[in-house]
Formats: sequence, structure tokens, C-alpha cells
Amino acid sequence: MQNRQLSNGEALALVSLSGDAVFGIFEAASRVRGHFRGDSVDVCSIVNARSGACPEDCAYCAQSARNSAKVDIFPLLDEGRILEKAKEAKKGGAGRFCIVTSGRRVSGQDLKKIGSVISKIRGEGLLPCATLGLLSGEELRFLMDSGLERYHNNLETSERFFPEICSTHTYRDKMKTIDAVKKAGLSLCSGGIFGLGETWQDRVDMAFALREISPDSVPINFLIPIEGTPMESRRPLLPLEALKVISLYRLILPAKEIRVCGGRMQVLGDLHSFIFFAGADGLLSGNYLTTLGRDFDDDLRFIRDFGLGVRPTGKKCSA
Repeated sequence: MQNRQLSNGEALALVSLSGDAVFGIFEAASRVRGHFRGDSVDVCSIVNARSGACPEDCAYCAQSARNSAKVDIFPLLDEGRILEKAKEAKKGGAGRFCIVTSGRRVSGQDLKKIGSVISKIRGEGLLPCATLGLLSGEELRFLMDSGLERYHNNLETSERFFPEICSTHTYRDKMKTIDAVKKAGLSLCSGGIFGLGETWQDRVDMAFALREISPDSVPINFLIPIEGTPMESRRPLLPLEALKVISLYRLILPAKEIRVCGGRMQVLGDLHSFIFFAGADGLLSGNYLTTLGRDFDDDLRFIRDFGLGVRPTGKKCSA
């Protein structure tokens, strides 16, 4: 298979296809997935380790203190509770476990506590990941020295559209953290949310920005409109449009891990079983931050039914 990169115009032409031609996009994405990523699926899980009361104004997020959504609010979970969730994830078949906190950033004693629990998560045989906001290079190096394998920081959307969904930090702020992650030598996880009101051009632009920064994992989230947020009245993406997003990102980022995360079941519904055919090779299993996900056993059965296996912890694809 030739490793020729899609151009911006070619990508837009692809997503403009409709009718039966859409299934041709899925077929191409599936072949690319098989060629570059093999026949295994990377499974990860997360813990909502500090919830709510976030000072940022992200329009889609129920945890923003500026929104009126009803969410649990609590400080950083104790180490025992985080480890308990990590063990549940491992038992469920996850190879990666991510600590996620609300707020602009984690610092001080909370950062030290997370560093301590990261080393214990690695001791459980899991690859520790973290989503802790806009950290500095020094803080990221501390986490890496503690055993962190991957840091997650989403672009969320295109640089053009970003001011429409957040005003308390910028796209450049995110890029600064992403640059610090790469300089620290950590694996990078970065993707976005779809269904915020962005155009196909925005989706293509974000994919090309990700191609430039080259994350190892690209999470694909679909907006679940939550009451009490500015996005509460947005209509969710149609299932075929969501699948086209997955295929678009596989074709633009052929060798990267394309991981389907938030909104998977709610948006895709009966077409959920198409995600691997559309090019995905990674899943976030279990519950999300403020919405329900999917049971580990159901996901493992789903992977097997598609003729794929769960990627062993730490195994890299040949690409």
C-alpha cells in the first residue's frame, strides 16, 4: 500500500461524498487500518479524579463552574480510590489507565499525589496516562520520572473555530503544552470533539494540525449535548457523519492510533459496530467523565466478534 498523504482538497472531496459512495470511504479506511495498525485494538479507561468547579468556560463541558449543568463536585480522589479504579480497568481488559482532573491545571500537592499514584499504577501492569490541564515542561518531566507514559491534551477543534467554544484559554495555550509534552519525551494523545458546530473544513484543518504535531493516539469524541451547557440544544451528529469523521482521520493519519471515546454509543447507536470498518483501532471503555460509557465485557466481546484482538500492554504496531 502506497504511503501517499492526502491533500486538504482531496480530504474535503472525500467527505462530500454521499449515498453508497460513503461505504467506499469506510472500506478504504478499513484497509488502511489493517495495513498500518494490524488486527488488534488498544483499550484504555479513565478515572474522573477531580470533578467540577472548573474556572474555564468550555461551552461543551458540564464541569465548567460557569455552566449550570448538574455534576458531582469533589477534590482529588485519594490514592486508594484511584488505584481501585485502575485495578477494575485492568481486570476489564484495559492496557492503559488515565487520570483525568477538572480545572485549568493541577499543581502543588495534588501534582505530587498524582505522581505517587502513577508509579503504583505502573506497578499494576498498566500504562499510566494523565489529563491534568496546561502543565509546564518541569511538571511534565516530574510526571514522566514518576512513571507516566502518555499525556493527553486535545486540540478540541480547528484553530479558526476554537474561540467559538472557549475564551479562558487559547489554541496556542494548548499547543504550548503539547510542545512541552513532546520535549519531555512523553507519548502524546491529542484529538478533539465533533458536533460542536464546526464545519468539515474545521475537521480537516484539525486533522492536518494533528498530522503536523504527530501524536501517538488520536481520540475521537462526539458531543453529547448536556443540559445546563451552552451546547445543550445542539443536535448530535448523525451516525453516518460520525463514521465519516473516523474514516477521515484514519485516511489523513494512517499510522496513528484512532481511538473512539466519548459519545460512541449515544451518537452511533445501531451503527456502533461500524467503527472498526470505518478505521478505528482504539476504544475508551468503561464510563466517561460525566456521561455513561460501555461495559468492559461488552466491549471485549464486540472486539472479538469483529475478528480482532485486544492489543497487549506496551505492544507497538509495526508501523
